[in-house]
Amino acid sequence: MAVGGPGRVGPTLDDVAERAGVGRGTVSRVLNGSTHVSDQAKAAVRAAVRELGYLPNSAARALVGSRTDAIALVIPEPESKIFAEPFFMDTVRGASDQLADSGVQLLMMFLRTPKERRRLVHYLRAHRVDGALLVSVHKDDSLPDLLSRIGLPVVLSGRRTDAESMSYVDADNTGGARSAATLLFRQGRRAVATITGPPDMYVARCRLDGYRQAVAVAGAGVDESLIEAADFTDEGGRAAMRALLERRPDVDAVFAASDLMAFGALQALRETGRRVPDDVALIGFDDSAIARHTDPPLTSVRQPTADMGRNMARILLDAISGSSTAPQHLVLPTEVVRRRSA
Repeated sequence: MAVGGPGRVGPTLDDVAERAGVGRGTVSRVLNGSTHVSDQAKAAVRAAVRELGYLPNSAARALVGSRTDAIALVIPEPESKIFAEPFFMDTVRGASDQLADSGVQLLMMFLRTPKERRRLVHYLRAHRVDGALLVSVHKDDSLPDLLSRIGLPVVLSGRRTDAESMSYVDADNTGGARSAATLLFRQGRRAVATITGPPDMYVARCRLDGYRQAVAVAGAGVDESLIEAADFTDEGGRAAMRALLERRPDVDAVFAASDLMAFGALQALRETGRRVPDDVALIGFDDSAIARHTDPPLTSVRQPTADMGRNMARILLDAISGSSTAPQHLVLPTEVVRRRSA
């Protein structure tokens, strides 16, 4: 984790309820501004909040007059992956741009070990920040729900499932992948493969769904031997491409679910003497700087990553200020940017 020590563990909603002599639901209603609570209960809850220093959300912070003017950007990945993957840095840039005139600091926090994760939870429970942006969240990650239970406003980059209840900003991953694979089929390619991301990440499953949809529309029938999972890294893409070529040497097109994986695939294709795009057409996803500097330049699906970061920060600031209390769900469009690889 990039900042701070463990700090103290703050009081819980149950602690406030016990001190005020009311039920947990009554505490929630008072802190959310409900009018269906007696004046006596309101006074008891407000007194308990002040005495305990409980800071569940913007309403409670107003009661005790406490703000840190800082938000955390939490990335549960090793630093080596963060600085190699353009998506992360573009998201940081977008969030920073949004916060530039707000007087709010952005604190980057990396979670590389279980110990760092525990320290982060203690740090955030002590309300050292006013809210958190969570990037690269996996399906079974309990951190978003934990932070929500302790009353910290949270916005996710992407979703964990179709039924995500927390605020998030996402890109149209399914539509972008479908467009990319459709382009390959329209070019007359027949053995169109895909290199997917980790199956426990919703974004990877969406991009695989888009590929499958394009295959179905093309009437080709999904061939599982043309699907290989990787990890959104260049080395993962290289290994996946090698596995595909060994299993299906007739591959004539590849949709890789990230530019980094496409870069790795390009290296593997060169190693085996395949020419891009003559022998194998190749498309990535992200439209990062990598796509513009490969040889040949990489056709890629553009997602507005910096805009995603800006919107995440905007939604979080709205939640912190109390101007928006309902979860916000925003999905931004994608588009295929044509270059010489396909």
